[in-house]
Amino acid sequence: MEARLKIVKGKRNVLIVTDGSGGIIKMAAGIAEALKGHKITVKTASEFQGNDILPADTFFIGCENPRPDSFSYLVDLLKHVNLAGRLCGVFTSGSAGTARYLAGLVRDSEAALNPEVLLAGSEVDVKTWTQNVITHSF
Repeated sequence: MEARLKIVKGKRNVLIVTDGSGGIIKMAAGIAEALKGHKITVKTASEFQGNDILPADTFFIGCENPRPDSFSYLVDLLKHVNLAGRLCGVFTSGSAGTARYLAGLVRDSEAALNPEVLLAGSEVDVKTWTQNVITHSF
């Protein structure tokens, strides 16, 4: 029997972590726009600290290319922290390989990962995708 996460309606704490590249920053801004009314923190991976993720109900991770140098701390943290019950979405302006890399990062943390990656230029509506992540509609 599949365990269902209890989704709390109302204002959520959301963390968005990026590699800081131009296209990814624009995508993060689009996700933040879709989340108006929630408490949103946007950080580049080089600014990110482990305690940034503690208050987050939901988090999003985006980068342009796999294994950016700025992700080294984030990668290490996600291998050693249990984020079961936290919702997550990943996004990229890069390739399908980058999408697989991002999904792999989250796997060890046991966060509830939306299986649909938001790819720049895709026909996926950012607002719908974002709402699906924060309501666990996947």
